[in-house]
Amino acid sequence: MSGENLSMLDFYLRVLVYLVCFVLSLYGLSALDFNRFLKKGKVLPAQVLYYVIACSLAYLMGSFLMAIIYRFQS
Repeated sequence: MSGENLSMLDFYLRVLVYLVCFVLSLYGLSALDFNRFLKKGKVLPAQVLYYVIACSLAYLMGSFLMAIIYRFQS
């Protein structure tokens, strides 16, 4: 396999891992009751916070999984 194909495969693997982690973090956050922590009438900031937290969790989980994958690969 050439270096360019391997690089493209690496890119698609990273995208897939991060997307799966994002979906899992959204699913996990849906179990929490955010209404207790938020002000009434602040719907848009609450939604932005929800997605920022989901993106942050997805990045952390994805980075962890990619580190494990690359550690066992070499």
